[in-house]
Amino acid sequence: MSEQEAGPRVAVVVRTKDRPRFLERALRSITRQTLAEWECVIVNDGGDPAAVDAVVSHVPAAQRDRIRVVSHDEARGRWVSANAGVAATSAPLLVLHDDDDSWHPEFLERAAAYLDDPAHADRGGVVSRIEIVWEQVSPAGDYVETGREIFQQQLTAPTLGDTMQFNRFVPIGFVYRRALHDEIGPYDERLPVVGDWNFTLQVLARGPLEYLGDTPYAFWHQRPGQDGSAGNSVIDASGDHAKYDALIRDQALREYVQENGQGLPLYLTKYIDRRLAEMEQRLAAHIENVAVHYSIPERAARAAKKALRRKKK
Repeated sequence: MSEQEAGPRVAVVVRTKDRPRFLERALRSITRQTLAEWECVIVNDGGDPAAVDAVVSHVPAAQRDRIRVVSHDEARGRWVSANAGVAATSAPLLVLHDDDDSWHPEFLERAAAYLDDPAHADRGGVVSRIEIVWEQVSPAGDYVETGREIFQQQLTAPTLGDTMQFNRFVPIGFVYRRALHDEIGPYDERLPVVGDWNFTLQVLARGPLEYLGDTPYAFWHQRPGQDGSAGNSVIDASGDHAKYDALIRDQALREYVQENGQGLPLYLTKYIDRRLAEMEQRLAAHIENVAVHYSIPERAARAAKKALRRKKK
């Protein structure tokens, strides 16, 4: 059976709106993959269709027919767009490629090989180590790299416990089986942000995930200080992230209490509060002892205690 007859192995969903320069970089990242059996759907969420078509027209002809564009007349949101892209594809493996991020050329090949291995048949997906690429705008208007760092380098695996604190990987680094949507459902379209974290929690509750080795194959580009179309949602929309993070946790707590009662959450809430109060008291006493021993002025000790109380709040 030929590659064309077999169909694509990985579907890549790119959401974009009026960011043609980023989209051009994203398509370079996709078309340079060593895995040839991919399909790509670009969901243009209320942006200028002509600008998207112009970017796609510059893709080499041999790869252009693997790319399709779904355009919304008006912006419908990140997760409506993600679901529209998923619905427009057919490959058994899926990945969301944000329009301002990028990949190592071997990412899709290595991820597909991992998930094709019978030893990993129970895995719903696989996660790449993620490298943050810091960028800033040059006087000429180009995005220039200023540094790199590995995101969550201390973790040995993307676990449910860690992810309950906050999202430990972003969509650019997660290739997963389409069948997860049959089990879990689509992305929650009611969420303007953190829809990926909400989905990831459900994936990890289903079963464990692993890293694709220690090499970062996914690059999460961030531009501190940039807003509007050039911003990152995790920075530019930090208030929304905090709000919907809290709402998701509150809903999960409500479901737990309805099923199991308030006993354990009530106990843990007070227990943790007491332990934090005891820790504050010990630290305050330690500051006083240090101040006396090293003759630190009283006003400096008071400032340290005040900062400790402020941090607690």
